[in-house]
Amino acid sequence: MIVRPTLLGAAAALLLFTGQAVAEDAKPKDNLDLRYENGIVAVVEDKAITVEEVRRELGPLIPELQRQYKTEAEYNKALETLQHDIVQDLIDRVLIIKEFRKDEKKKIPPNFIDDEIAQTQNIQFEGDRSKFLAYLRSKGKTQREYRREVEEDIIYGYMRQQMRKSTSLISPVKIETYYNENKDKFYQDDAVEMRLIQINRNALTDDELRAAATNVITRLNAGEKFEDVAKDVSQDARKNRGGDWGWQKRGDLRKEFVDELFALQKGQFTQPIILPESAYILYVNDRKYAGIQPIEEVRSDIERILVSQMARESQERWLERLRRNGYVKYY
Repeated sequence: MIVRPTLLGAAAALLLFTGQAVAEDAKPKDNLDLRYENGIVAVVEDKAITVEEVRRELGPLIPELQRQYKTEAEYNKALETLQHDIVQDLIDRVLIIKEFRKDEKKKIPPNFIDDEIAQTQNIQFEGDRSKFLAYLRSKGKTQREYRREVEEDIIYGYMRQQMRKSTSLISPVKIETYYNENKDKFYQDDAVEMRLIQINRNALTDDELRAAATNVITRLNAGEKFEDVAKDVSQDARKNRGGDWGWQKRGDLRKEFVDELFALQKGQFTQPIILPESAYILYVNDRKYAGIQPIEEVRSDIERILVSQMARESQERWLERLRRNGYVKYY
């Protein structure tokens, strides 16, 4: 059962959570929480979702909002949406944990909780238990309360994971249908998987630089592997990886490289490209040509897309059922 909320306006949300995007005289006053009953945003079953909980979740996200939205109207709208999502997530969390606890046979082994607490102490408090206990005291939490929070974190993660695992396998027909209806998504530009050897000019003349690069060409023509020669003589940042720069599209590369590189086939290399700062020799490890990728090349990608879609839809149906069957009251 859901008792429908009185929706907050963006300005109200702004006043509640930050004063950074409004005029000085509009910043929050101490009594703003009186807008809610005892600072409560919602009640879920027997648990209250408080303004402070929402603030705690929202606070780290505010700087990014301020970077993204420059006008007050855009910021207000984004803040209201984010506040709504956070409140809903906190409500869903309570309902999900309740669903787990309905089955009395389901228990989180105590050692799982012990291990999680020990890991937190080691990472956040350098293994110092006294610092950890001081932190709990500063937050007004007992060890029992903290332990319960950790248990609920584990439950929440477990239940969400179980929902993802329950997604059905995707049939070949669904994959082919998605491919035929979304071929434009599988267009690929010309691309090369490339390696590079770079010889820096330093104080060399053009002739000396070209001679050093020609020596490299001689070794390659003699049958030495490009990656081995790169490790030996290249002076670029990826020499230890055999000059491997991975897949590059035309637009990713310097214009001086594009014509020569994209004229090559797999396994070929350029003649020396002499530029003011260095000489370069480029190698094509593999090629992809512009056009729609065949379904065989993207089948696994489509399957991941469809699995993700089905998981989201299944999760939303699950959450809607939990919301219908639970008691939620918004303030």
